[in-house]
Amino acid sequence: MIVSSALDYRKAAQRRLPRFLFDYIDGGANAEDTLRANVADLRAVNLRQRALKNVSDLSLATEWFGRRSELPVILGPVGLSGMFARRGEVQAARAAAKKNVPYVLSTLSICSLEEVATSCPSPIWFQLYVLKDRGFMQSMLERAQRAGVEILVFTVDLPVHGSRYRDAQSGMSGPFKKTRRLLQAMTKPRWTLDVGLRGRPHDLGNVSKYLGKATGLEDYIGWLGKNIDPSISWSDLEWIRDFWKGPLIIKGILDPEDARDAVRFGADGIVVSNHGGRQLDGALSTVKALPPIADAVGNDLAVFADSGVRSGLDVVRMLALGAKGVLLGRAAAYALAAAGEAGVENMLELFAKDMRVAMTLTGVNSIAQIERGILA
Repeated sequence: MIVSSALDYRKAAQRRLPRFLFDYIDGGANAEDTLRANVADLRAVNLRQRALKNVSDLSLATEWFGRRSELPVILGPVGLSGMFARRGEVQAARAAAKKNVPYVLSTLSICSLEEVATSCPSPIWFQLYVLKDRGFMQSMLERAQRAGVEILVFTVDLPVHGSRYRDAQSGMSGPFKKTRRLLQAMTKPRWTLDVGLRGRPHDLGNVSKYLGKATGLEDYIGWLGKNIDPSISWSDLEWIRDFWKGPLIIKGILDPEDARDAVRFGADGIVVSNHGGRQLDGALSTVKALPPIADAVGNDLAVFADSGVRSGLDVVRMLALGAKGVLLGRAAAYALAAAGEAGVENMLELFAKDMRVAMTLTGVNSIAQIERGILA
């Protein structure tokens, strides 16, 4: 397989995965207009090409919350990653550690927090949803502390599950889903042997440990659907801010006023995100939402962004528009599904190569120098 960009990994992932898993990674809400806008609007951001700026001493490194990262990227939380590759969350976390970038484990991972933390040589970040079961949330916070998690990423844009038509059509949900998934797996023997058979158990590791029993894909839809909480408000989260002593990042901000609320709440950072176009179809693309939010909060907290990022060039664009770091979701998931740990490592190398070219041709030597002045 010849790989020159993250898009090549997308094609490879589609060849390797059963349809229900590929569509789970690749799909969005409703007609997927916001999913497409995330990519198209980001590609429409133009950069100023400069000449004779002496960028021989170029560095891609940055720092968040006192810890250095070799790239201004973070492997963002992606649920069910252990279904994309054998013990996929462990493989992705190891790849991130080798490249010295952060990895965020999803609440809805196949591998448990403890399995990933003990398998990874670097501290990981952990993502938690707002859920009705406060006992589960309390338990996860305590487990995260014991596991040495440094950063908590709190996702707030899931008060209701988005309408994801592709999941119903593919067999992730909808009628006869078990039969359809089995038939699809039979057409992908490499995945079936490596992940389907050798990658067990396929339960939701974090949920199973809390419930004291095995869980599975049916619980992913059912348990999450029963526990997402549309009644939540900022005041309901105060106990989390009081309990969690480390940095806390609020993920799923698209409006400047919500960003100001995060500052008042005491968050250390936010992620400007529309959940990869998987929640409200018709919402603003992240790249359009980012600049006014960055302006609204200034340096009051760290601003991160995700959604639509498919290359290192896209990372530079996001940074120029006000982000201090960029979370990678689909790009990392495609690479993991296609080639496991080695694929994620190579994907990060490709992003670094793209960034070096973009920074050289826009005349900047460091991540701190990437600002709106490099935009055309």
